[in-house]
Amino acid sequence: MTRAETKERNRRSLLDAAFQVVSRDGYRATLDEIADQAGLTTGAIYSLFGSKGGLIAALVTDHLRPHYEEIEQAIPAEMGLLEAVEAFARYYRRSCDAPAATSALSLQITLLDMALHDPELGAQLAASVRTQESHLIALFTGRSHNGKAVTSHQAQRLVTALRAVFVGLTQGVVLGLAPGADEQYFVDTACALASNAALVDQDADAAV
Repeated sequence: MTRAETKERNRRSLLDAAFQVVSRDGYRATLDEIADQAGLTTGAIYSLFGSKGGLIAALVTDHLRPHYEEIEQAIPAEMGLLEAVEAFARYYRRSCDAPAATSALSLQITLLDMALHDPELGAQLAASVRTQESHLIALFTGRSHNGKAVTSHQAQRLVTALRAVFVGLTQGVVLGLAPGADEQYFVDTACALASNAALVDQDADAAV
């Protein structure tokens, strides 16, 4: 193997090990345990990720990237805003029934717990999530809505609202607390958010 291939293999091994250890131990997860699980040393973690926070932030990115890539594929560029939001809602609801939905929720809750125990790590995790969400903002920006193109600011407001609602609904579906939250419910909720109230112009915001 080349040096680059070895580096990527070690990076992948550490991310996989981090997923297992962090999902199990939460904020008590140690670098020693993660390195041991990967068959490497803690020095490899510092070399590749800089710190425990860097490793966890990379884990979040590694976990979220495939989902955002699938979302981009599910929402063609020619769709108007409401069509795009509907496609996004259907994708999100179907992910609740995926085999990995329970483990994904477990990791999500664990990462929140870690962020609460370690503010510095929490800031790194938030930055990682915002980076991924920027792709979603770009996906909605420029789409037609009520005869106008959605601005980046409007798309950001919408993405913030959709994330807050869908994270809560997803937890309810996976935990069996939202029996009526079927695919159409997700669609109706998302389209209600994509209204003039949710897409207030930046100038109007500043005037309030």
